[in-house]
Amino acid sequence: MQTWNSKVHEYIGSQQILNSERLQQVAEFERGALSQLEIVLLNSGWIDEDQLCELYCTLLNCKKWKDNLDTSADYISFLKSINLELLLENDMAPVSVCETKVGIVFANPHSRDALDYLRFITQEKQFYAVTKKDFELLAEQCRALVSDTPELSISSDNLSALKELALGAPTVNLVNSLINKGVKLGASDLHIEPINGKYRARYRIDGILKEADPIPNNLQLAVISRIKILSGMDIAEKRRPQDGKIEMKAGATDLDIRCSTLPLGTGESVVMRFLIKNAVKFDLEKLGYSADLVDKINQDLKKTSGVILMTGPTGSGKTTSLYSFLNQINRPDIKIVTLEDPIEYQLPGINQVQVNAEIGYDFSAGLRSIVRQDPDVIMVGEIRDNETAKIALQSALTGHLVFSTVHTNDAPSAYTRLLDLGIQEYLLNAGLVSIMAQRLARTLCNHCKQPLSEQETRELYQRYKLSEVAEGVDKPLYQAKGCEHCENTGYSGRVAFLEYLPCDIDVKKLPKDERLLDSLYEMMEQKQLRTLKQDGFLKAVNGQTTIEEVLRVAG
Repeated sequence: MQTWNSKVHEYIGSQQILNSERLQQVAEFERGALSQLEIVLLNSGWIDEDQLCELYCTLLNCKKWKDNLDTSADYISFLKSINLELLLENDMAPVSVCETKVGIVFANPHSRDALDYLRFITQEKQFYAVTKKDFELLAEQCRALVSDTPELSISSDNLSALKELALGAPTVNLVNSLINKGVKLGASDLHIEPINGKYRARYRIDGILKEADPIPNNLQLAVISRIKILSGMDIAEKRRPQDGKIEMKAGATDLDIRCSTLPLGTGESVVMRFLIKNAVKFDLEKLGYSADLVDKINQDLKKTSGVILMTGPTGSGKTTSLYSFLNQINRPDIKIVTLEDPIEYQLPGINQVQVNAEIGYDFSAGLRSIVRQDPDVIMVGEIRDNETAKIALQSALTGHLVFSTVHTNDAPSAYTRLLDLGIQEYLLNAGLVSIMAQRLARTLCNHCKQPLSEQETRELYQRYKLSEVAEGVDKPLYQAKGCEHCENTGYSGRVAFLEYLPCDIDVKKLPKDERLLDSLYEMMEQKQLRTLKQDGFLKAVNGQTTIEEVLRVAG
């Protein structure tokens, strides 16, 4: 005991977790401790569970468990063949199994009963440390995998029982764990949906869906009900979509969660969008735009009237870009009013208005009221109809700078979209300043990215004419490998691809007929304006992403 406590004391001192006065008190604890010193420190509030887990990893030379629980038939069979409850009661649990090795997680490595029992398991043991909170979730999942308890069915008779189960500790811990892990991984969304008679959870990380920990069968409906309760939805309503909102803290992170349910043939799909307050820096340089495009955008932002449009699909970062534009011009002498659905981030010094379609306060109605508020700058979340588009363009003619979005695949297509909405040619020519199309692509992990061979690089340069975007300098291309820093994906973070179309005199001269789209494409090529794909290739040539990622996003 004393030798172990001495190691703990030495570790605490080396990590500078506590000040000198506390370290002196730790020494006194060490001399008189009747149990493990780290447990005394945890119970005293001097270290937290994450620090305890790191302590175990260092002193016991093991890794922290980060993977998902094994749910294979072999694993479930293994759980049923051992005294699982003995291990769980002593803060240990098997999490993976193969012919030669068993993965064991622990929240407490000192249990003699559990260690003695593990000697009877013939396979090699690989130990992993976890926090107590994460262990409790894993324990519930292990119990659920070996349990024969039937899943609770939804009916009007058992709603009270379902609500009681949703408020129980296992469900609360599971939902909290799913949210906390999503925040740690930097996920933008959590998807929970029924598939093959079970519910699966997936995180969207850097635009790609990744499997989350499995949800135990006997807690699946309780998890859906728990989310509904937290977000203010009706747990009895399963026939129509619902929307809600959760405000909470995930550790030290202030979090807004937008929740949406959708009835499916086999259950309900739930999507939770994570909006982390104060986490997003609305700065043009942080978006990853190329320097030449930043200069053009800054020139547009100096204008006092006109419409600047951002196009792209849902999740392409349009709102973040528009917020960055607004942040660039946000000064005490300018009044900025936004009309949003929903308000995703609070911007100090800006008047933000929430659309409410249920009472008839849509974008067009909101925009009519906004122009009577004497604003200098207006942002409209989305142009969806003729009236909104018309008011936005007319506002530009009366001395307002207007920002908005439309859903089109590229910048030139925004013209045809507005024409389809019934906007007259003279309004387009007089009001539009510039149109941008945007996509988000994953950036390479700087810890593990590897250069391609000279032959592969040469082939890609020839196939995609990369020398044109590389300005004649053949730079190396990279590939994604994967390491512990990027969850073995090879990517970490995202960068924006941008297509910029200035609505200058040459564009205004073009007849707005059925050939407009082809004419705009030809003009962009003549003026050497990069398309989305070409801007992506530029990012790949500069070592920020891969050719594969460019083709996935903009191909």
